[in-house]
Amino acid sequence: MGRVTSDTTATETGAHRVGYPAQQPPVWQRRLRRFGYPVRPQGDLRARLVPAFPPPGIRLWAVFGVGPAAAVRLSRWAAWGGPLLVALVAGVLRFWHLGSPHDVIFDETYYPKDAWSLLQYGYEGTWDKNANAALVGPHPKILLSPQASYVVHPPMGKWLIALGEAVFGMNPFGWRFMVALLGTLSVLLICRIGRRLMRSTALGCLAGALLTVDGLHFVMSRTALLDLIVMFWVVAAFGCLLVDRDRTRARLAAALPVGHGGTSRSSEAENGGGVARPDEKVGDRLRLGWRPWRITAGLCLGLASATKWNGLYYLAAFALMSVLWDVAARRTAGARRPFRAALRRDVLPAFGATVVVALATYLASWSGWIATKGGYYRDWATNTAEGHTGSWTWLPDWLRSLWHYQTEVYAFHTGLTTPHTYQSNPWSWLVLGRPVSYFYKDPAAGHQGCTAVEGCAREVLALGTPLLWWAACFALLYALYRWLFKRDWRAGAIACGVAAGYLPWFLYQERTIFLFYAVVFVPFLCLALAMMIGAIIGPPGASERRHTIGAVGAGVLVLLIIWNFIYFYPLYTGMPIPKSAWHGRMWLDSWV
Repeated sequence: MGRVTSDTTATETGAHRVGYPAQQPPVWQRRLRRFGYPVRPQGDLRARLVPAFPPPGIRLWAVFGVGPAAAVRLSRWAAWGGPLLVALVAGVLRFWHLGSPHDVIFDETYYPKDAWSLLQYGYEGTWDKNANAALVGPHPKILLSPQASYVVHPPMGKWLIALGEAVFGMNPFGWRFMVALLGTLSVLLICRIGRRLMRSTALGCLAGALLTVDGLHFVMSRTALLDLIVMFWVVAAFGCLLVDRDRTRARLAAALPVGHGGTSRSSEAENGGGVARPDEKVGDRLRLGWRPWRITAGLCLGLASATKWNGLYYLAAFALMSVLWDVAARRTAGARRPFRAALRRDVLPAFGATVVVALATYLASWSGWIATKGGYYRDWATNTAEGHTGSWTWLPDWLRSLWHYQTEVYAFHTGLTTPHTYQSNPWSWLVLGRPVSYFYKDPAAGHQGCTAVEGCAREVLALGTPLLWWAACFALLYALYRWLFKRDWRAGAIACGVAAGYLPWFLYQERTIFLFYAVVFVPFLCLALAMMIGAIIGPPGASERRHTIGAVGAGVLVLLIIWNFIYFYPLYTGMPIPKSAWHGRMWLDSWV
């Protein structure tokens, strides 16, 4: 579980290309050495393009008396077994008493009902004002009419919620089922993503375990809102791009000339495998071919955007990041002008695989609205005078109606300034300045499971695990340091995942926004924290004493985070606790 290091170093500038004399690193690279920027010796370029996973460790298994051969098999099994075990724990926590509170909490007043309406009509109908009480009453009733309702979010996330309702019924467990499932699967994805990103099964499982015990992710996994669904598709897209990156760099590595002098592919056999060296023709001219994982990433980003529009920021950020990875790969392979090579060979296919695929996916998510006639604004282009004017009348009526709907929704989102008790400024999010209360009741003794004479409090509070988030603030600084001064692309990828979900909200500080929007980038906070913990434990070559001190420090931090999650667990699940215990958990005045 050593420190993560970058394979994108100063040697990737191609200074030792075939046919070119060795050159000094550029001035900017020599200056970065003052900050600890490493310059690696030349070696087999294939290992830098696609770093191998370290051999499975067997020391831990030897402690339990497992033989070397069996230990190797168990270590290999852990690559999937570890993440599955972490995901199993996450799933048990998220599905345990999922139907509690048996109530419509916070914005569940919108999305589960819209989801049920999509099942019935293909569009969002209108619910009676007493629909919430009727749904969770002793004799549940569904008070829905086919009259179109104005909604301000795309339908994809609601269709997913509808899958759970179709199987388990229109009740709290039914409308929360798919969100809990996606929350559990996101933990599995982060385990595997962390493993691929940091080349460490242990650190990958640690990142997933941290996500398992994050309070905000936990609460959002047990509530039928759209933001966790956006998070799932963003994480899935990130994982797809990582796989695409490895496979693309492997293609470049396979195309490089091999041999002691790097001059002939045929010399590979006689040189015992040979050494791959940079090659200008490969770096500049090689076409990277069919890239299904990038297309899958575009599909996932389209599904994220078709759930909530903030997915579009991830579409832009990840598409750009993927192209920059291509630039770095071509530079490593020997391209003299890697940006020009990427512009000529990679940008247009990348645009098609991400942006075009995502837009097509977004359009397809409106199929129910398009195929029916009762949706809001569905016949705007046909039945209104404004719809018959303009220069776009040659387009189909449904397309012009949909575009008008999108412009109206955009105006709503940008103009939403209605004050709310739990709104917060994004400046306060990382320190958990103002969490959102989804549900609160104060039963007296003898009611709703309350046994305290003083009375009880029941609350579902969308609050991240405080010690995890506060530690993650330092982890983000560490990731930025590794990216800027160690040239660690992994740290840059994590920072990109946080920035795309966090920074855009600073453009809308006058808008009514909430802390729970931050759930989209929580997985990247956990990856950053896992990376920092790996550095605390120490690099592989460190002394035994250094490893011991680091492991103890890291273990104490992780145990404190787990304890913190357990301590706040009653506030995440709506359990009745004495009012004094509730007040004791209000660590900041702004949490009340």
